[in-house]
Amino acid sequence: MDAPLDPKILDRLNALEARREELVRTLADPDIVSDLERFRSANKSYSDLGPVVDCYREYRGVLADLAGARELAGGSDDAEMRAMAADEVGALEARLAEIEQQIKILLLPVDPADAKNVVLEIRAGAGGDEASLFAAEMFRMYSRFAESSGWKVRTTDLSESGAGGMKEVIALIEGERVYSRLKFESGVHRVQRVPETEAQGRIHTSAVTVAVLPEADEVEIQIDEKDLRVDTFCSSGPGGQSVNTTYSAVRITHLPTNTVVQCQDEKSWHKNKARALQVLRSRLYEAKRREQQETIARERKGMVGSGDRSEKVRTYNFPQNRVTDHRVGLTMHNLGSVMDGDLAQIVDALVAHDQAQKLKEEVQV
Repeated sequence: MDAPLDPKILDRLNALEARREELVRTLADPDIVSDLERFRSANKSYSDLGPVVDCYREYRGVLADLAGARELAGGSDDAEMRAMAADEVGALEARLAEIEQQIKILLLPVDPADAKNVVLEIRAGAGGDEASLFAAEMFRMYSRFAESSGWKVRTTDLSESGAGGMKEVIALIEGERVYSRLKFESGVHRVQRVPETEAQGRIHTSAVTVAVLPEADEVEIQIDEKDLRVDTFCSSGPGGQSVNTTYSAVRITHLPTNTVVQCQDEKSWHKNKARALQVLRSRLYEAKRREQQETIARERKGMVGSGDRSEKVRTYNFPQNRVTDHRVGLTMHNLGSVMDGDLAQIVDALVAHDQAQKLKEEVQV
């Protein structure tokens, strides 16, 4: 039986394996230690190639075992041996299909932003005080998910509501491959529940918008100082005795795009400005990415979904203890644990859905 994988894929896998062997020799060269940048680059490339090369080697091993099991199942004089071999053929064929799918996923184009930290922006939408209360609960949800993932969360800007909720909160989330896990959270999140102030017991629907932006490096997005207007004002957030007495908070306006960011989390004006610039770079970087993606989407007929943040992505129904992600049709009845930060099942489903869509697009190209 011929190998299930396409010959072009096999050629690519052989080339990747050869490249990894070349990197092994490069890293074994004593001279590379003196060139730290070259060593880091080679070591990263070696690590990046590891999963797909290891998977390919397992694929070849299973393929060889399958050939042997088939020969035994069809040629042995011992009936019991043939039956055992037939069982092994079934198991190996199933494993081969799994590895083939895994290889195809590993060969998909990698989003260069996947390894980045993110800027998380949550804003209360329609629903007044109830929306602001839910915005605060969502920030707590993401903070707990980040904590369980080993990530660090730093609040950059916070605007509280009179009801004890949040009109807006902006935070930096730093850690391993944060964007790859959180990038599908962008969109409109809808909550359905009975507000505490509702005497009639009627269910209200409110909305919160979430934006997840990959953190941009200075090299990727260069900002000219002459394009900025920097204003200072008294901080209104936590900060001890210095609050409302020193002009440490910073508001930056990027004049070419009229993008406005502010930071008041730090007591130092310089630190607030640095954080604000960090957020600004990420917003400009995301705008550039979206423009590129929209161009690609127009050119590729097989694309599904616009990715527009105005799309409703998820509903949280408290009376029914239900969470529904509308993009993948996933419904769960564990709302309490989700709001406590247990987002892994939802995130995994969204990642798997994205991979499936990309595989379809690869076939259509």
